[in-house]
Amino acid sequence: MITKQKLEIKNYKKIAVTPRFCYFQPKAELKSTIAQEISYSLSQKNKFIHPKFFYDEAGSDLFEKICSLPEYYLTRTEIEILSSIKSELSKYLVGDYALVELGSGSSIKTRKLLKVLTTKQNDVEYYPIDISNILKDSSINLHDEYDNLKITGIIDQYETGLEFIRQLDHKEKLVAFLGSSLGNFDPENGIEFLKKIRFSMRKGDLFLLGIDLVKDAKILENAYDDSSGVTAEFNLNLLSRINRELDATFDHDKFEHVAIFNKRQKRIEMYLKSKVKHQVFVSAINLLLKFKKGELIHTEYSYKYTIPQIKKMAQKTGFKPVQIWKDKKNYFAVVLFSVYGI
Repeated sequence: MITKQKLEIKNYKKIAVTPRFCYFQPKAELKSTIAQEISYSLSQKNKFIHPKFFYDEAGSDLFEKICSLPEYYLTRTEIEILSSIKSELSKYLVGDYALVELGSGSSIKTRKLLKVLTTKQNDVEYYPIDISNILKDSSINLHDEYDNLKITGIIDQYETGLEFIRQLDHKEKLVAFLGSSLGNFDPENGIEFLKKIRFSMRKGDLFLLGIDLVKDAKILENAYDDSSGVTAEFNLNLLSRINRELDATFDHDKFEHVAIFNKRQKRIEMYLKSKVKHQVFVSAINLLLKFKKGELIHTEYSYKYTIPQIKKMAQKTGFKPVQIWKDKKNYFAVVLFSVYGI
């Protein structure tokens, strides 16, 4: 279990929902505010908005719609892999494991892992870490489905949540980072983040990573610019959020969603592109923004990997690949790592 006294000293507050479900979040006055970050990022020559701001309530709902789109193969393929490897994965989980999940979302994939753990163990501890408040609803649903599940949620950024997880005194942990979320980091920062994950783990722990693989550019671009326009709506929702929370004057009709695959960098690049020359005022931070026609706001990178790259990353970050599972089309990989050098 978590040493809760330490966490409370670190300015987290605990909300107990039921005897088997509680969550922690930073006290409001200590949170890094959207105002501070947007003031900086939109004042740069090359404007950007951090992708973590996608996931307000509306953004989280839109992302769930994206996951069910025919073009968006990532979620569907990863779930297929997780469904097919349950018996194999079970063989590696000898003893009692706590499940730690970075970016739990709606917990569809979580159920695949919990099915393995709750079948093998009398009781299972689950620690979801997510910046979105969707964690509360998804955790309650899991709580009601599994009688032998104890949930301690952390509503915060991954890095802070990992500091939280370091204090677990559970014997062994299975840390899951699914959904190809590692792709949102550039390679250098991705290496550093994997090191932080490894630092939160001990000998005997296991790490399960979902990662999207390099493939045909058209398949990738269709996945991030679907024919129904849901991904465009998801991207444009960033402007709605800034309008609502920072009293800004962004007009959706003056921007368009752009998603391209950069073959040299092996990454999808997402932008909001200004259709016309215009101005936007962000009242809460007294910021006047001047946009040229064609000017871009960068909103997300999604790097794609090859198997040799994955193995090289493991060597650099203190992980050892135990098993690599792929789908039949080689679109996606789920990799199980053990830890060494700790």
